[in-house]
Amino acid sequence: MGKTNGFMEAAFAEARAAGARGEVPIGAVVVRDGEIIGRAGNETRSLNDVTAHAEILAIRRAAVTVGDERLVEADLYVTLEPCTMCAAAISFARIRRLYYAAGDAKGGAVESGIRFYQQPTCHHIPEVYSGIRESEAAEMLKGFFQDRRD
Repeated sequence: MGKTNGFMEAAFAEARAAGARGEVPIGAVVVRDGEIIGRAGNETRSLNDVTAHAEILAIRRAAVTVGDERLVEADLYVTLEPCTMCAAAISFARIRRLYYAAGDAKGGAVESGIRFYQQPTCHHIPEVYSGIRESEAAEMLKGFFQDRRD
């Protein structure tokens, strides 16, 4: 298993932990110099905070770890296509590369929806790699919401 898959596996572990806590199972890790410097799963319900998406929390924790708001030369791995808020945070943090698993036609903002990085007001555009373990991520989310409906 390559490093990319290992880092994506860490994001999946965060997603599974979030799901076990009753949160929407989305996980993210920030990596720099081959090391995870920030990790999180969704915590919107537990923190009563609509901004507590996995990406935002992982970015916040990485910034604390390195002592800088800018995460230049860092990569983000996340299990679902980021929403507009998270896409903006990724840009503002100057994340170098974004790797994500499943697309999100309804709420995504990278290759779906508003396509944030294609907007003229976007100042920093990360390299984007999508579809990594896409079906696994989609099934995890589908199962989570199915369990809620049953």
